[in-house]
Amino acid sequence: MKQEQVEKLFQWVDDTATVISEDLNITYLEAIAETMDVLFNGQPFDDMGESLQTYLTNELLKMKKEEFEKEEIRKAVQLAILKGMKGATQQQHLITPDSVAMFMGYLASKLYEGKEDLKLFDPAAGSGNLITSVMNQLDMPVRAYASEVDPTLIQLAVANANLQKNEIEFFHQDSLAPFLMEPVDFVLGDLPVGYYPDDAQAERYDLKSKEGLSYAHHLFIEQGLNYTTEGGFLMFIVPNFLFDSDQSKELNAFLREHAHIVGMLQLSDSLFKDEKHGKSILILQKKGPETKAPKQALLVKLPSFKNPNGMADILAQMNKWFDDYQGTQL
Repeated sequence: MKQEQVEKLFQWVDDTATVISEDLNITYLEAIAETMDVLFNGQPFDDMGESLQTYLTNELLKMKKEEFEKEEIRKAVQLAILKGMKGATQQQHLITPDSVAMFMGYLASKLYEGKEDLKLFDPAAGSGNLITSVMNQLDMPVRAYASEVDPTLIQLAVANANLQKNEIEFFHQDSLAPFLMEPVDFVLGDLPVGYYPDDAQAERYDLKSKEGLSYAHHLFIEQGLNYTTEGGFLMFIVPNFLFDSDQSKELNAFLREHAHIVGMLQLSDSLFKDEKHGKSILILQKKGPETKAPKQALLVKLPSFKNPNGMADILAQMNKWFDDYQGTQL
C-alpha cells in the first residue's frame, strides 16, 4: 500500500464530493457516497444535471479505480468520511479508528488461522470501515453480511464495499430486529453505547431491563450470540464500564450461560478525549458441546499504537497466548 496513492484518491474524492454536494444540495457525507458510486459505475448517472455530468466525465478521465489496492481505497474513503463527520451533528455518525480496525483484523486472523473459509456478520456496520478492514486482512474466502439502520451510513457502506470489491450482503434495518440470515462463524462490531428506545423490540431479549430502558450494547451482544454458530467467536468494541454498570449483573449471568469470555483488551487511553469514554475489545466464544473455556482469558491493557516497542512486547505475549489457547482447543 502506498501513502501517495491514498492521498491522491482522497483528494479526488474530496474535490468531487464537494462539487456534487453543492450541485445536488446534499450533505458532504451523502456526496461521498455519490462520488464512490460514480467512480464504481465509471460514468455519471442520467438523473444528474448536464453541467455536473460534464464535470464528472472530465474528472473520471483523471482517475482509474483499477490502479488502487483495496486498502488504499478504504483509507482514502475513511479520510473523506472523517472530514464529513467533523461537520455532522448526528451522534451515530462515528467511525472506528483505523488502528483499532486493523488490530481487530489481526485478532480475527489469529482466531481463524488455518480455516478454509469464513462467514461473518457486522450488526452495527456504520460506513463499513471496520468490516472491510477485517475482510482485507483475512487470507481466506469470506462471505460477509452487515446491517445498518442509518440511511446515509448504509449508502456509504455499500459504495465503500463496491469500490473495494468486497462482497457484502447488507440489511437496511434496525439491527435488533430479527434477520433473514443463517448463523455465521464470526460476529464483529463497534457497538453503539446507550439506551435502546424500542421497548417492544427489547421484550424479545433476555437482557431487557427489568425497569426503564434497556442498554443497546447489551442487546447487541445477545443478538450477536443469536446469529453465531456454536463454537463461533464474537468480537466487539465495548465501553470499559461494560461489567460495572447497573445492568452488568444480568449481563454476567447471561454470558456465563451462553459464552466463554476469551479476552478483554483495554484500548489505550490516548485514543479517547475523556477517560470515561474509554473502550475495550471483548472476545467471546459461543458455547457448544465441544467448546472449552480458556485456562486464562486474554486480559491486556494495550499501549498506544504509536508506541512500537510497547506494541511489539504486547504482540509477542499475545502470540504466545494464542498458541497456548489453540493448543487447549484441540
